[in-house]
Amino acid sequence: MKKKLYLTFWALLFTTGLFAQGLDLNLLKDINGPVRGGDKTWRFITKKAIYVDAAVPVGFLVAGFVNHDDDLKITGLQAGASLIIAGGSTYVLKKIFNRTRPFIAHPDLITLKEFPGPTDASFPSGHTAFAFSAATSLSLAIPKWYVIAPSFLYAGAVGYSRMYLGVHYPSDVVAGAIVGAGSAYLSFKAQQWILGKKKHKTYPE
Repeated sequence: MKKKLYLTFWALLFTTGLFAQGLDLNLLKDINGPVRGGDKTWRFITKKAIYVDAAVPVGFLVAGFVNHDDDLKITGLQAGASLIIAGGSTYVLKKIFNRTRPFIAHPDLITLKEFPGPTDASFPSGHTAFAFSAATSLSLAIPKWYVIAPSFLYAGAVGYSRMYLGVHYPSDVVAGAIVGAGSAYLSFKAQQWILGKKKHKTYPE
């Protein structure tokens, strides 16, 4: 497990360094591009993403209280915890890597299409982390293709919007997706472990 964590860390470090100077920037140029027909659409997705993300834990909690369903309440708390973990992890990583936003580092190549532009560090993408956290939590709670497919389509759209608007590199988005999905998975497994311990205490063998 530790070996995998180390490999992931160094992979992310490599991505933010060498990759950003070549393929990363070139890919962003293609996505950001001169064609601006979808500006309003991608701005809308970016601005409304936080409300969609928050709706996942809130929806489960409300449904749990309305239906007096403890399982739904627990799922809501797990989804909320996942967002908190994703937010905390993103904040720490931004402080560690302190990567300059692409529209600031390359104003001659990347066009800012989000106003006002964000001023914090670029790596990883917080919007993407939250979106993948919400999508993963929802998919783990309801593992049906008709839930999973649109959930990750939405999360992918949020990530794309951050690149299209010129505020994140592709590697920022990939890292954000890893942080978000990982936060949801870890909180889900922690929830299962806690519930298992409680059940074992209540019904000892």
